[in-house]
Amino acid sequence: MEKFYLLLFKQLDNLFFLDDEERLIINESMDEINERFLYNCSHLRNKYYSDLSKISPYHSCQYTMFLYFTANTIFKKYQKRLEICDKIYNLQKMLSGADIYYEIDLPEIFMFDHPVGTVLGRAEYGNYFSFSQGCTVGNNKGIYPTFGDFVILMSNAKVLGDCNIGNNVIISANTYIKDTNIPSNSMVFAGQNGKVIIRPINDDIVKLFFDETFIMSGEAK
Repeated sequence: MEKFYLLLFKQLDNLFFLDDEERLIINESMDEINERFLYNCSHLRNKYYSDLSKISPYHSCQYTMFLYFTANTIFKKYQKRLEICDKIYNLQKMLSGADIYYEIDLPEIFMFDHPVGTVLGRAEYGNYFSFSQGCTVGNNKGIYPTFGDFVILMSNAKVLGDCNIGNNVIISANTYIKDTNIPSNSMVFAGQNGKVIIRPINDDIVKLFFDETFIMSGEAK
């Protein structure tokens, strides 16, 4: 993990001016950051995550994930917004094109691939959450969605407002869900004229999607 921090310090110092107190805050948070980041990586099926020998700050998705965990861990540790968190958040957004704010509580195990253009709002996210490019999670009249466990947002999916998304849900590409509840064990499609189509899915399809993405806790690797 040393290379991650060397790159982080260099970038922060060049772009935002990193002072000694901020450097100390990051140093004092390293153990927690590393634990959260590596725990998440070890539960992802993708070889670039699960094989910890391939962890690298030059893998853009890994580095984006690291930056989120860094800012979020510092925010949780100090129980308040700090300027260093804003600097790391801005760096993450500049590099990845994804808006993943550090006050948002993503679950302990989550996955993204090519997150460019994704915006994640202050929803409640269940474990084993996954998303791709161009996704939006946002509010309607101040109310944000709630996600169960094992939810995948395919590219350009949007979930807004008062939505309760159940467990084992696949939201297909270009689907727009607003103020609509989705039952567990469902696949959701974009129909004509903005209509949301919900279809039940069986255990085989659920297993196909989620077992290809995640290593479950307790599973032998």
